[in-house]
Amino acid sequence: MSRALDCRFMALALSLGRRGLGRVWPNPNVGCVIVRDGRILGRGRTADGGRPHAETQALAQASTAARGATAYVTLEPCAHHGQTPPCADALVAAGVARVVVAAQDPDPRVAGRGIERLRAAGIAVETGLMEGEARRDLAGFLNRVERGRPFVTLKLATSLDGRIATGTGESRWITGPEARARVHMMRARHDAVMVGGGTARADDPMLNVRGLGIDRQPVRVVLSRRLDLPLDGALARSAREVPLWLCHGPEADAAPWRALGAESLSCPISAGQLDPAAVLQALGAAGLTRVFCEGGAGLAASLLGAGLVDELVLFTAGCAIGAEGTPALSAMGIGALAEAPRLRLAGQDRVGGDVMSVWRASGG
Repeated sequence: MSRALDCRFMALALSLGRRGLGRVWPNPNVGCVIVRDGRILGRGRTADGGRPHAETQALAQASTAARGATAYVTLEPCAHHGQTPPCADALVAAGVARVVVAAQDPDPRVAGRGIERLRAAGIAVETGLMEGEARRDLAGFLNRVERGRPFVTLKLATSLDGRIATGTGESRWITGPEARARVHMMRARHDAVMVGGGTARADDPMLNVRGLGIDRQPVRVVLSRRLDLPLDGALARSAREVPLWLCHGPEADAAPWRALGAESLSCPISAGQLDPAAVLQALGAAGLTRVFCEGGAGLAASLLGAGLVDELVLFTAGCAIGAEGTPALSAMGIGALAEAPRLRLAGQDRVGGDVMSVWRASGG
């Protein structure tokens, strides 16, 4: 098989894997394509909820025709017995002749063992094809395994002068309908949507995905040290229909919220507020791999200041509000430019009448 064809089929596997973003946690969003003589025999992605795995789905389509074929997989096939048998064993049993792997799995239960098992069975294994693309697609899973926390995307929607509301608190809407529709698409590709307690009190948001007809909503995460949130608000009323997780301090009374159907995570306090690193570690331990943070200003500043933002998506509207408006970020205690968090521009796009720019942490 030529490298051009290998890249073509791996690109297809990657596109399949991306369909699982926000739908397969705590598992990785893997894609797999089975090919023989240039013909696609089977294709699959990790199913919603994390199983069946991509290889199992693709092999089921290919059936006995998989013998002697090439399997293109975006992540090293698993080698451990969990709720499903190892995918490496399934590929061996199917009789594939070659496996092309984009990225190796850092999970200690795998970490090279899947590749070793394939090679021990006489299967030719090649690794690293389109690895950069695969690692970007799998960043949530990789972050959780390697750092113990989910990949964090921070979204800000501001005026030209960096304001998110007027001096009277009016914020709907700074950006246009096209930008808001794009945000809903982004929510759908994350495991969870996260806001601070101030935003939850001020806006009474639903934090769900609307207008896309999806059947699997992201978890809604609210950080509130004292859990002083309205028990008659939109979040409370919908806690049994759409998952709601509340991160709070040890002294907060979570019983009324649990009675409404919400889950509670007690987190430590640092400098008088919830420790953002500890919160993310708790969310990672609970299985989340990709979190979409929509503010407010205090939470955004604490995440940026702690170096916990992996990607920043900034929507800028063509209006100016002035110094009396609410800034996008609360005080960060920065006295010198050298102390300011630095991100690199990864892309820019026009969305309706607004501009969307994507910034990533170094190495991201």
